[in-house]
Amino acid sequence: MGRRLGTILDRLHPDRAIAGAAATENHKTAHSFASEDPVYAKNFGRGQAWLPARIVRVTGPYSYEVLTEDGLPWKRHIDQLRCRTSENFESLVDEPRETIDRAQEASLEDIPDPDPATSEPPRPEPATSSALPEEPQDIPERPADQPPAQPSPVQSSRPRDATPRRSGQERRRPTYLKDYMYTFEMHIIKAKENYGGNYRCEVTYKDKVDTCSFDLEVHETSSAPSIDIRSAFKRSGEGQEDAGELDFSGLLKRREVKQEPEEPDIDVWELLKNSNPNDYEKIAFQYGITDLRGMLKRLKRTRREEKKSAAFAKILDPAYQVDKGGKVRFVVELADPTVELKWYKNGQEIRPSGKYIFEHKGNERILFINNCMLTDDARYHVTAGDEKCSTELFVREPPVMVTKALEDTSGYIGDKVELSVEVSEDDANVKWFKNGVELPLDSKSRYKVKVEGKKHTLIIDEATKGDNATYSVMTTGGQSAAKLKVDLRPLKIMQPLEDQTVRLGKELSLKCEISENLEGKWYKNGQLLQPSDRVKMYHKGRIHRLIIDSSLVDDDGEYMFVPEAYNVSIPCKVHIIDPPKIHLDGLGENNTVTVVAGTKLRLEIPISGEPTPKVMWSKGDKWLMDSGSRIRGENYPDSSCLVIDSAERDDSGTYRIMLKNEAGEDTAHINIKVVDIPDPPAAPNVIDVGEDWCIMTWEPPVYDGGSPILGYYIERKKKQSSRWMRLNFDLIKETTFEPKKMIEGVAYEVRVFAVNAIGTSKPSMPSKPFVPLAVTSPPTCLAVDSVTDTTVTMKWRPPDQIGAAGLDGYVIEYCFEGSPQAPTTEGEGNTCTQEINSEEADGGLAQTEDQTAKPTSEEWIVANPDLTDKTKFTITGLPTGAKIFVRIKAVNAAGASDPRVHPQPILVKEVIEPPKIRLPRHLKQTYIRRVGEAVNLVIPFQGRPRPKISWKKNGAHVDKNQINIRNSENDTIIFIRKAERIHSGKYDMKVKVDNLVDKATIDIQIVDRPGPPQVVSIVDVWGENAALEWKPPKDDGNANITGYTIQKADKKSMEWFTVIEHYHRTSATITELVIGNEYYFRIFSENMCGLSQDATMTTESAVIAKDGKVYKNPVYEDFNFTEPPMYTQPLINTYAVSGYNATLNCSVRGNPKPKITWMKNKIIIMNDPRYRMFSNQGVCTLEIRKPNPYDGGTYTCKAVNSLGEAEVECKLEVKGGVSFFRLLMQGVPPHIIDAYLHEIQAGNPEK
Repeated sequence: MGRRLGTILDRLHPDRAIAGAAATENHKTAHSFASEDPVYAKNFGRGQAWLPARIVRVTGPYSYEVLTEDGLPWKRHIDQLRCRTSENFESLVDEPRETIDRAQEASLEDIPDPDPATSEPPRPEPATSSALPEEPQDIPERPADQPPAQPSPVQSSRPRDATPRRSGQERRRPTYLKDYMYTFEMHIIKAKENYGGNYRCEVTYKDKVDTCSFDLEVHETSSAPSIDIRSAFKRSGEGQEDAGELDFSGLLKRREVKQEPEEPDIDVWELLKNSNPNDYEKIAFQYGITDLRGMLKRLKRTRREEKKSAAFAKILDPAYQVDKGGKVRFVVELADPTVELKWYKNGQEIRPSGKYIFEHKGNERILFINNCMLTDDARYHVTAGDEKCSTELFVREPPVMVTKALEDTSGYIGDKVELSVEVSEDDANVKWFKNGVELPLDSKSRYKVKVEGKKHTLIIDEATKGDNATYSVMTTGGQSAAKLKVDLRPLKIMQPLEDQTVRLGKELSLKCEISENLEGKWYKNGQLLQPSDRVKMYHKGRIHRLIIDSSLVDDDGEYMFVPEAYNVSIPCKVHIIDPPKIHLDGLGENNTVTVVAGTKLRLEIPISGEPTPKVMWSKGDKWLMDSGSRIRGENYPDSSCLVIDSAERDDSGTYRIMLKNEAGEDTAHINIKVVDIPDPPAAPNVIDVGEDWCIMTWEPPVYDGGSPILGYYIERKKKQSSRWMRLNFDLIKETTFEPKKMIEGVAYEVRVFAVNAIGTSKPSMPSKPFVPLAVTSPPTCLAVDSVTDTTVTMKWRPPDQIGAAGLDGYVIEYCFEGSPQAPTTEGEGNTCTQEINSEEADGGLAQTEDQTAKPTSEEWIVANPDLTDKTKFTITGLPTGAKIFVRIKAVNAAGASDPRVHPQPILVKEVIEPPKIRLPRHLKQTYIRRVGEAVNLVIPFQGRPRPKISWKKNGAHVDKNQINIRNSENDTIIFIRKAERIHSGKYDMKVKVDNLVDKATIDIQIVDRPGPPQVVSIVDVWGENAALEWKPPKDDGNANITGYTIQKADKKSMEWFTVIEHYHRTSATITELVIGNEYYFRIFSENMCGLSQDATMTTESAVIAKDGKVYKNPVYEDFNFTEPPMYTQPLINTYAVSGYNATLNCSVRGNPKPKITWMKNKIIIMNDPRYRMFSNQGVCTLEIRKPNPYDGGTYTCKAVNSLGEAEVECKLEVKGGVSFFRLLMQGVPPHIIDAYLHEIQAGNPEK
């Protein structure tokens, strides 16, 4: 284009450096705008070419959203904006569009090329064409799918700068810039109509950009016209001919017709195709499209490529567009003119008529549709034999124009405001905008629109200050804007607030009236008042009221009402008065106050009154006026205090307080009572003594200290000791007490303290010494150990209390069921069962005495003539099938204890007990041992008679030469002296009693150190780094490979050094190698047993060359370690012993680290000191401190993180008390204890 572009090399010239820097700064300043900047925006519609506007916001690096003075929102590129302060653009705004275009054309010829050093620096945009010095490039032909354009003369224009006009003197290009000049050319070969339009050349160099633009219009040649398929959408001009007439214009001689300038026809199809789908609805409204959804479906079909046809030499265009009332022309060209042709509209054949005219021209077949209406908007197709081609016809309604524009309007707040506009069509679609934002016109909006034919009215009810704005209306063919101004009406005070004096507690009412129906605010002493239950604000029309219920002293002050939106205030004053009053609500009955002798009394009496009343105290006829005496009064604004220093008994009596002020007076009487601690009681008497208890009584003290006796404290001590021990921490109100837990055979003394509200008395005199003594308690835990056809073996535990006389032995007695002397099961029970039941009843803290039948000793048969000191005895010589009752007595020097009777009759017959394997917890998981270690597993089981035990390994019988197995009555032992890897496998254990079988499986894994990696190779060497790869070892030692250890050695010394340990991948990069050295590497495998015996070494060495090459680090994708929670070890159903800590364990994994929550019976465990929760390396533990039977239930462990959640649960059963624990410690299997306890409970339904 004959311009010499400036480059950064121009700045090397000394006389251009300063000017170039200044031009760069000016350009940067001129090509950036901020919010609210005044600008001129390019107008692409009718009217002036540039319109005043202001920047609303920045939408991109080079795009802005502007608002015109008419209130229309536009989006413009930075090249379409100019600074408004320039005089050039002020004159540019006043000129019409045609004048500006002609001035631009002339200016291109007169203005010489600018100096590259002073030209505008380029902006950072991608270049549209490449350039070589002095060599233009050929531009390829524009593709056929580009949109068509109307022909027009070739014109060229470029945007003006906001700088003063240059003089007409010719400027010559400096010769020293000859080497820096470049020429950019664009060649258009075989120009077509659709190539016309606006073109722009952008040149980019580093961070600078320069642009210029021009318009291109293409004229048709004198040759025969050819119809471009893509120009089908530009044929609306043909609709000017009369409908029904034949078109013979093609036979006439063509003559150049001077075309009047008109606005270019907008191609809606191309506009929709190139627009964002979010703008479809806006475009449809602007161009009068009523059925947008149907049009989009039809346009979607037009995008499909038509198949090549043998019958048609030229097919229909994909779509045509015509204005309503216009004429459209469909043309196809046949390959064979003899083929029959038919036209169809929406599948219905078209017959010739005044509307539809058919014409033949050689091989061309033409269909004219005259006077197109909306009903002609359809799909058309033409058939030639078996083939057809189709097209879409879009009929566009004429645009709706604004015939009467909006007018500026003003009104007052609260009034009804109307803005009217008239359009060219009845019931046309019109959109309303406020400051460029579309107004909501739904049912909930305060904006309403009334349509009366061509008149559209926007109605705003009760206008507010916020309605001040620029309102605009937009139709498909025009727009209009106007300003609305809403002001306040002058305010008049019809009734002002009045000053008031209100009695305390009465209602305070303030009222005022203003000339306008406005909201307002109430203030008290300058502070905003808020409505509440006591403060109520009412507004009805022009009247405002403030009502305060039950006025308080704090309500005194200056009040003010301020109408909304007005700088006016209506003040008044409120004064609250109140007669004096004494408040004795906090005193006791009869206004009595009790004070302890020797302490200070400070009695504060609340008072009220406005103004503050005068206070006087008196006792009897004496006024307490001296402020320095021991008894005095102290006065404060809202209270008065009676002060007595070091109270004495003589200070008791009635005191009077009197209040007086100008509103009245009030008087009250207060009783002061001085109290002291009681006298000590008399020495207690011990009236009864037991094995570890006694019963004592005493008399109340003579003087109670002026306060009722609340109770007594008891203490005891050994006679030889001087340390007394408190027996009760809660007061005893009776004069009788039973001390317990004394040592049998030791002499004791007791004493008593009396307690009243004041304190504790001195101790009484000690009682006479006494000594506890008693026989032993019955034996405990009487249970059946075994039964045969002729014998019954019983076992028991020693008595809980043996006594000072010791224990000599036991007597075992039995009787047959059904005999007169046989005891009834009602009221009888085993000690273990009764202890369990009693512990369940009172939380395991106490045991009840068993209620056993006590027949005479002559009714029972003694099984052992001599005392036995063992806790197990076998009764022999019993008939098979008989049922017997058994009881045990403990005997010592004091005599025999109460008998312990077995609660149920015992059948003398051997019972078959089903087999049950009690697999230890650690064997329920894989049992892992290293090679060479010993394996010794003990698996207990149960069953009667003695079960048969069998073992299998991986389905085959165990080789007893390799594995030693020993079986006993209660367990089996599998022993391997030195474990080998061949001993790994699944061992199946089967316990059989008659036809009853129980099985268990033990998974034993014998692990060893792994073998070395298979192959270690050097993949790459660069700089000071070497990349290694290897394959996992063939032998993993029967365990997972946990890592690798990498060592390096210099070829000179071959001393190995470890560089990486516990490495998990099979490739690694060794860094920080010494340049110039040569290295070998070796790698050890590692599993849970340790490193492999040998290492695999690289066959080649890595030479760290001095002239290292550049290495590009490979790009690795980050591995996603996140996963939802998953339990690797679930919870297991557990037995717990009451009173002994129990733990529940499970393990979980997840990333991010999951949050652990424990629940009991689906209830979250929180803030309970009996539970402790631990979580370490994914192992979750719940510890239950000293559980009782009520702690049994279903426990759940729940893990939650951002990817999901998981939970496991188990059942915890708490067996009761010491008895269960003792049976368990004696080796009794838990299921036998359960069956035994259930049998006892079944025999005691009342229990």
